[in-house]
Amino acid sequence: MSFDPASFKGRKAAVIGLGRSGIACARLLCRKGFKVFGTDSRPRKELAGSLSRMGRGFSWEGGRHTDRALSCAFAVKSPGLSPSLPLLQRMAQRGIPVFSELEVALAFCKAGEVIAITGTNGKTTTTALVAQIFKAGSRPGRKVRVCGNIGLPASAVALETGSKDTVVLEVSSYQLEDSRYFRPNAAALLNITADHLDHHGGMDRYLDAKARVFEDQRPEDLCVFNAGDPLTLKISRDCGSRRLFFGPKGGPAHAWVEKGMIRVSGVTRRPLSLRPPKLPGAHNLENSMAAALLALGRGVKPAAVQKAFRSFKGVEHRLEEVGVIRGLRCVNDSKATNVDSTLVALKALEDEKGRILLILGGLHKGSPYSPLRPLVAERVKGIFTIGSAARKIEEDLSGSTSIFPCGELKIAIETAFQIGSPGDLLLLSPACASFDQFKDFEDRGRRFKELVSAQVRSRLKP
Repeated sequence: MSFDPASFKGRKAAVIGLGRSGIACARLLCRKGFKVFGTDSRPRKELAGSLSRMGRGFSWEGGRHTDRALSCAFAVKSPGLSPSLPLLQRMAQRGIPVFSELEVALAFCKAGEVIAITGTNGKTTTTALVAQIFKAGSRPGRKVRVCGNIGLPASAVALETGSKDTVVLEVSSYQLEDSRYFRPNAAALLNITADHLDHHGGMDRYLDAKARVFEDQRPEDLCVFNAGDPLTLKISRDCGSRRLFFGPKGGPAHAWVEKGMIRVSGVTRRPLSLRPPKLPGAHNLENSMAAALLALGRGVKPAAVQKAFRSFKGVEHRLEEVGVIRGLRCVNDSKATNVDSTLVALKALEDEKGRILLILGGLHKGSPYSPLRPLVAERVKGIFTIGSAARKIEEDLSGSTSIFPCGELKIAIETAFQIGSPGDLLLLSPACASFDQFKDFEDRGRRFKELVSAQVRSRLKP
């Protein structure tokens, strides 16, 4: 059963979870004439400020989930909430349909095309790059909207889109898992490694969630896959839409890297050579190939792709150069919320052997940190641990390099500046979620930049 607004006209909706996407969805439903009841387990005082201007037709509760939501005709579940939440279980028992914020938003969205990007790593950079390409190739009167797991929730832009517009979505496994029906005109599955397994209940269910990005597509739609990623290649066999692949030269690849250029074949009338964006690491070449195939597969001209590649400067919190401060080159990679992302960062910094001061830690997500050992031993001068995962990190990486338990980000940065030498690289690439000490990875990244900048001021004090 997909979400059909007409079938629920005049009925009451429950929104479970009043974070950014939940609030945006509640506002959307209120604007479309629904009465909405919101519920969140966080204290009322914490929620009151963000809910002060919701307008008529909206009521809410905080502190716990009562049975008041059971009087609603349908519910919208905010991404990230556990499917085992007792309220959701009670709704299932009563036959109350529960939809994702994403599919409710798209039901009201009039966009001419929807492009969706998912994968364990690289989603945000690829989404931003795809949007820049489509903007470069856009005709007058056509807008490109970027939303989803990046920037604004889809519900916040749904009513602002026209039939000529393109919506570019970053889509998480949480959003895909919750969506009963999701049909993007074009999609990309960048890669799959173990992540969020505590939420999904194992790797099989995580794979099932990622596969939702193409399961409702039709033969005329498009999905781009990573031919160099075994799990991605495996589940691509279940895709019934048009498939394009990027990865190693040969095999099924329609895009590959050769002599520093992205080569494309079998997509446009003639083979292409594109100069990739100036971004560090092999992973960004993969992101660029995926973006190119999505755009070219949807008819964007090669010149627009190359124009966007020339101007693209990367994304905040993804191997973001903060500057050289007191002799240390400081890099913000706060978006590295899993071990594989940190591995990618260390691989990208191949010229920094033995000079990396690495800040690791945060909220543990269930995967071991031992896969980091070889690169840590080769490239990392010292590890500075923070957050609740610190002890596990210290156990898994003991003996690979010097480890300094710091607890907090501020202490980690101060310690790194004491130990580091001019020419070293201070890297925040935590391999963990941020929620034990920060609002989100963006909050963590901004705090990192503030704290390293403060090192200049502290040095200037008499």
